[in-house]
Amino acid sequence: MTDREKFIVYMSICEIPNKKQELFLEELTNFSFHNLFRNNLIAQTLSKEEYHKFVSSYEPMKFESVLENIQNSGIEIITIDDERYPSKLFDLPDRPLVLYAKGDLTLVNERCLAVVGTRRPSNYGKIVTEKFVGTLASSGFVIVSGLCYGVDEIAHNKTLEMGGKTIAVIGSGLSKIYPQSNTNLANEIVGSGGLVLSEYPPSFVAKRYTFPRRNRIVAGLSDGVLITEAGTKSGTVHTKDFALEYGKDIFAVPGSIYSEMSNLTNELIKTAQAECVLSPDDIIEFYGVKKTEQKKIVNVTFEEQTILNLLANGERDFEFLSEQSGISVNILNSCLTTLEIRGLIRKLPAQTYALI
Repeated sequence: MTDREKFIVYMSICEIPNKKQELFLEELTNFSFHNLFRNNLIAQTLSKEEYHKFVSSYEPMKFESVLENIQNSGIEIITIDDERYPSKLFDLPDRPLVLYAKGDLTLVNERCLAVVGTRRPSNYGKIVTEKFVGTLASSGFVIVSGLCYGVDEIAHNKTLEMGGKTIAVIGSGLSKIYPQSNTNLANEIVGSGGLVLSEYPPSFVAKRYTFPRRNRIVAGLSDGVLITEAGTKSGTVHTKDFALEYGKDIFAVPGSIYSEMSNLTNELIKTAQAECVLSPDDIIEFYGVKKTEQKKIVNVTFEEQTILNLLANGERDFEFLSEQSGISVNILNSCLTTLEIRGLIRKLPAQTYALI
């Protein structure tokens, strides 16, 4: 690692704002720490608090030990000078100057699709996210999300379930996964050949402002952004704004006009800021990707599996399904709707149903 790269990492550890980091890299030529601590530009640019931390935090042996410990823990450090640095992020106006990574870094060069949305999805949002991600992951898209609750974790889990690849961009350090309950999920992502990525040093604890900043990386790494369900007050708005700024494709799944959880997606469609998608096939066709059929049907309830078994021998009407399954009318209607949304059955005229 060069002196300049070590300086970049040190600025990251000291939490120097990105704009000031960029200024120092542009203006400075000698990155020897002995000279940097006496540099007028640094002293004049940093606030008193930042400068105190910058000067007092450096101990040569300790800093080298920190770098060694990071690398020994399986975390790779990728600075803006590293040839492995993602090209999709290089020209962003507020690019991270250093990334910390665990997993397969080559995934950032693949066709990536961000899947984002509310942390509290409705049943509809859960079903839609699973349906889209299952097909898209099976068709070769690398699914990018933020490892948070709700749509994020559904997207990661469904991708793993289908044997696909996923990238988790987090708002904390890699040794301080947030939320902590998703630590095992992060490990599963890495273990399955995926990637967990952060711009924060490993021991960094998540803060409120780090999640919107994480979202710019989610948008930047992705060719397109799919919003499955989100309200207008959702943090997803930040990802949408970054995607628009970066010229990324945006896809939105419409929802009920009576659901606050669909306000953002419906508004994006109404204002033509996003492509309205009713099926994962819409995105697959948009990118000209060959669809790969999903080979397994998973996570169906006992009642849903009963219906699928009855339809295995051909088309059946509602009355037949009700009589043969013994399922109450209300539950049968709910199951049929769920199976249709998930793309497992199709509804035909005269209340008749068939497998897809």
